[in-house]
Amino acid sequence: MSANASMEDFEALLNESFELKTPDEGSVVKGTVLAVEAGQAIIDIGYKMEGRVDLKEFAKPGHDPEIEIGDTVEVYLERVENARGEAVISRDKARREEAWDRLEKAAENEERVAGAIFGRVKGGFTVDLGGAVAFLPGSQVDVRPVRDASALMHIEQPFQILKMDRRRGNIVVSRRAILEESRAEQRAEIVAKLQEGDTVDGVVKNITEYGAFVDLGGVDGLLHVTDMAWRRVNHPSEILAIGETVKVQVVKINKETQRISLGMKQLQEDPWENVEARYPLDSVHTGRVTNITDYGAFVELEPGVEGLVHVSEMSWTKKNVHPGKIVSTSQEVEVMVLEIDTQKRRVSLGLKQTQGNPWDNFAAAFPVGTEVEGEVKNITEFGLFVGLEGDIDGMVHLSDLDWNRSGEDAIQDYQKGDVVKAVVTDVDVEKERISLSIKALEGDPFADAVAGVKRGAVVTVVVTKIEDGGIEVEYDGMKSFIRRSDLSRDRAEQRPERFSVGDKIDARVTNIDSKTRRLGLSIKAREIAEEKEAVEQYGSSASGASLGDILGAALNKGQDDD
Repeated sequence: MSANASMEDFEALLNESFELKTPDEGSVVKGTVLAVEAGQAIIDIGYKMEGRVDLKEFAKPGHDPEIEIGDTVEVYLERVENARGEAVISRDKARREEAWDRLEKAAENEERVAGAIFGRVKGGFTVDLGGAVAFLPGSQVDVRPVRDASALMHIEQPFQILKMDRRRGNIVVSRRAILEESRAEQRAEIVAKLQEGDTVDGVVKNITEYGAFVDLGGVDGLLHVTDMAWRRVNHPSEILAIGETVKVQVVKINKETQRISLGMKQLQEDPWENVEARYPLDSVHTGRVTNITDYGAFVELEPGVEGLVHVSEMSWTKKNVHPGKIVSTSQEVEVMVLEIDTQKRRVSLGLKQTQGNPWDNFAAAFPVGTEVEGEVKNITEFGLFVGLEGDIDGMVHLSDLDWNRSGEDAIQDYQKGDVVKAVVTDVDVEKERISLSIKALEGDPFADAVAGVKRGAVVTVVVTKIEDGGIEVEYDGMKSFIRRSDLSRDRAEQRPERFSVGDKIDARVTNIDSKTRRLGLSIKAREIAEEKEAVEQYGSSASGASLGDILGAALNKGQDDD
């Protein structure tokens, strides 16, 4: 009876063992550590199956293995049996499967995950996320570039999952996102405490061309180069150094972007206070050239007060010249204050005003009528330009080259570079013009010829040319022309051909034009004047005497006088 019972029990146990389903390969199963030997842990996973796992698979990166006999662990069943009749199991793969499940949930809920950086690869680092290996790009390690990441290795810390692909086994994480989030919270807290106008201490963290970033204790503010000093600062490195502690004022806070603008000059006395009293209009001061542009040069009168010398105010004589050819950077110059705009903080300065107007100076030194000497600088269709004292030019018009020849002919005698003498005939300071005359050096022959001659006088001239319209005559070297209608009182005698070259005739002066240098002459006017005078002296035709009798009497009287 008992034997039968024993057989029945055995059969039941046998059937039960057959009914137990062997776990599938590729699944995670639980097992018990039976022994630890030769660097491996022997694990019973049930179903009369045992397997071996290297101890290193039980160690976290940078730590010793944590495993003891009797521990229950999860392992990944790769194969039910190998050549030695043992199950092929892996603790790493079990942890990886567990980790992927956990990480997928964390990524779905946008939760942080814990991990440790344990290796360096091209472009970044490898991170152990509790069994799953993730890639940490170098740009995602910190908010700023990290040159030495050794201090971050093998330390458990939070990460943010950026991307996951279980099929390909890819995970990308970020440490920077965690830091930025913490930094944003810290920044918001600090910004909330700051007020515009507050004076705080900060440390210079970075310097750029346009300013410096100052750490205010967890939050950075921008100190723009224009707010560092009242004077011109070409580069922030002139007055700041990285790591330097500076006192700054909070100029502006943008609560939305949490950007903070800082200033140093706001803590200093404003040099523009009472600037008009220190620099009255038309006063002259010495300044230093700080910057040169196409349109002028900036001159520093004192630290923080800078004025512009416009290119038009730089030189009396150098037109259309780049300011850099007149002054140089750091040069000390004398300037005159022309205008001040305190609201716009602008000072207009003049350089040429301190040197005196060269046309005023010339007019004082060389009044009209003075003889000067200079080099022919340029020859144009209307005259010569002659270089004069004070780096200015005077012009000799074509009409002022020669008394007797045309300007077009006379100008052929001159070449650029010739040194000539001339007489100053006019100085127009406002128009910046100086008129010269070369022919005036010899005196005016016309003026000499007509000296003492008055309108109405009778002069003796010599016929030099016979023309259809009249005759050309000469008086004391001056040419003149008597028109046909002025050749005689009698129309029948108004014939040019009745005269010959070389004849001497008397004519009456009807006009003296100094501008055109022409002497107006008329034989007809002389005859009429003589007739009138004879009538007045010897009778009138109204008394019964004929005009012939009167003229005859006058003629006889003249012969008797002789």
